[in-house]
Amino acid sequence: MKLVFIAGGVRSGKSAFAEALASNSYTPEGRLVYMASGVAMDSEMKQRIARHQQDRERQSMTWHTIEAPLRIGAVMSTLREGDVVLWDCVTTWLTNMMYMPMQNKTINSSERLEEARGIVKDALATIRTRDITLYVVSNELFDEPDLRHNELNHYRKVLGDIHQWLVAEADEAYELTEGIAKQWK
Repeated sequence: MKLVFIAGGVRSGKSAFAEALASNSYTPEGRLVYMASGVAMDSEMKQRIARHQQDRERQSMTWHTIEAPLRIGAVMSTLREGDVVLWDCVTTWLTNMMYMPMQNKTINSSERLEEARGIVKDALATIRTRDITLYVVSNELFDEPDLRHNELNHYRKVLGDIHQWLVAEADEAYELTEGIAKQWK
């Protein structure tokens, strides 16, 4: 497996950059897979999802989209040898983990966040030994001071832990600022 981690601020060009990298590494032996974590819960998110869909439709490559708002491990277990996968994005998925219902589980958001670390590690373990290229997109939320809400600070801590683990495991790591990519690893 090849793992590439891409982070940056909101609207920094992360998704377009990741789509270009994924498209360039695609070969006919597999599929070009877009693993989407976004859920259209409000008009802004509906517009963002529609824009991302339109961006992919304009490309010469055909994307196979799989909705993955929560169960990333189940999705990763369906991937095929040779697939090039773009998971967009960790921050949206983690927010879903905090607030979306899951199979009648009645755990609080802090417990769900703690569970998230293991879910990411287990999901990647399902494809670790396979010929799959995985591009992981996430938002950079760490330049801001601590917030007054403990739940949001806990979210950022868990997200930071997941980012550090992903970067440690990654073959390449990029940060985007205003559309400019800097390779850190």
